[in-house]
Amino acid sequence: MRKIILVLLTLFVVPIGISAVKYWTGDRSVNWQGADRSSAGLLPPAAEHPGALVRVFAARTVRWRGIFAVHSWIVFKEAGAKTYTRYDYTAWGDPIRLNGFAADGRWFGEEPMAIASADGASAEEMIPRIKAAIAGYSWRSYGDYRAWPGPNSNTFVAAVLAAVPELQVTLPPTAIGKDFPYEGGAFGWTPSGTGVRATLGGYLGLTVGWIEGVELNVLGIVLGFDIRRPAIKLPAIGRLGMSV
Repeated sequence: MRKIILVLLTLFVVPIGISAVKYWTGDRSVNWQGADRSSAGLLPPAAEHPGALVRVFAARTVRWRGIFAVHSWIVFKEAGAKTYTRYDYTAWGDPIRLNGFAADGRWFGEEPMAIASADGASAEEMIPRIKAAIAGYSWRSYGDYRAWPGPNSNTFVAAVLAAVPELQVTLPPTAIGKDFPYEGGAFGWTPSGTGVRATLGGYLGLTVGWIEGVELNVLGIVLGFDIRRPAIKLPAIGRLGMSV
């Protein structure tokens, strides 16, 4: 038992240390208030993409919190629409923010990555349910946002993903807050609908699912592995293995 505890501690502490070193030795000279939030070029101009589209993006969050976590958001465009629609959940103002940033914009200088996508008829079918999930999200009042353990941006996106399980995707292990119980219960299905999750207010939890893999959540930090597409999930570093 002592050896198991030592191994688990090592698997939690060492990746966080590596991520911290990377952060502190990187270029931290840019003030976050003046950081680049322009398009990262991950989406075509909306007018040149006539079909429907759904994307979920994530990027390392602001300042030292980026050692541990990413910020995620959702973007969609209905067929024939000339602009994209972006939803974030943020710590300032009304938590649910509509089109506050470029659809595929850098998150205060950090390059985003697309973690889920759908196009055409499948995207068109998802969009009404995405809108309904956003409209019905419980933690939407001023002051509801909590960076840790949630509800935060990743809690919001996890709740929206639960409305479109056919996306067959899970947020990365660095999406702290994704395991916060947005529906209020300690036990339930995973957002993908392919497994189960037990959580104690987002502070401690266990997730087992075909899409999510096996994840142990300790104080919001996730350690786990993926069988469907073999990979390990490390705190602060993220997923190492086959792409999702």
